[in-house]
Amino acid sequence: MKLLQGSDTISVDELKLMSAKMFEKIVKAVVDIEKKIMVIDAPMHADQEFFLLEEGSDQANLWGINLLPVKFGTEGFVVFDSMIKLRPGWGNFSRGVDDPAIQKAIKLVVDKFVRNV
Repeated sequence: MKLLQGSDTISVDELKLMSAKMFEKIVKAVVDIEKKIMVIDAPMHADQEFFLLEEGSDQANLWGINLLPVKFGTEGFVVFDSMIKLRPGWGNFSRGVDDPAIQKAIKLVVDKFVRNV
């Protein structure tokens, strides 16, 4: 598991290496849209969520996603699919991200850290 914060970056090539060990060649990530940090490379979103909660994140700001490195630069790069997002009490009724504003906030955090170098 790797925490990305501040001026950290990760290359698409690094993501491809991480994805090689995962089913469907994905990299799981959890984004804190308030702190603008991201944890990547764990078998389960729940592990990443737990890590960020232990680091002081508010659960309402945590959103699980999957990154598809082979689709970098396209709309298919960020996949909004995670069990940790089933939050009917907070207005999210699916495994996706129902609010377009939250989707945008997540993509801004991902774009901050992922580089094609």
